[in-house]
Amino acid sequence: MKGIIFAVLVSAPLAVSAATGTFKDKCSTKASKTAKKSELLEQAKVKPAEAQKIALDHAKATKVVKGGIETEDGCLIYSFHVKNDSDKGQTEVFVDAGDGKVLGAEKEGQMRAMAEKPVDKTKELAGKTKEAVTGTPSTNQAMPPKK
Repeated sequence: MKGIIFAVLVSAPLAVSAATGTFKDKCSTKASKTAKKSELLEQAKVKPAEAQKIALDHAKATKVVKGGIETEDGCLIYSFHVKNDSDKGQTEVFVDAGDGKVLGAEKEGQMRAMAEKPVDKTKELAGKTKEAVTGTPSTNQAMPPKK
């Protein structure tokens, strides 16, 4: 029973994101899912710090919890989880890495944010393992919050 509950908690955020995160027709820059982080950053016209500011301003948030550049639905985007200290939940903001436009935002309650923690931890461990084995930095590490 615990295994089933854990599986639901881990897969729920992914299923919701996949169902609502269609950017194919909205983004300005296409990218390969298999591209390295360094290649994605070279391709991006919008720099990470600028994308963070756009996400924070859009959500009227005060800090970035996690995020970075990635490929979603074949599009080159920045995805940032942002929040205010007074809020329990987070907002995930998707910023086009080509033109800086906000492609979408999803409000996440405290339960969903907690449910994503095991997925984030798994990605972090996988990234560290990849870096140790190949010497290539991980693409799944959160960007440091903007000061």
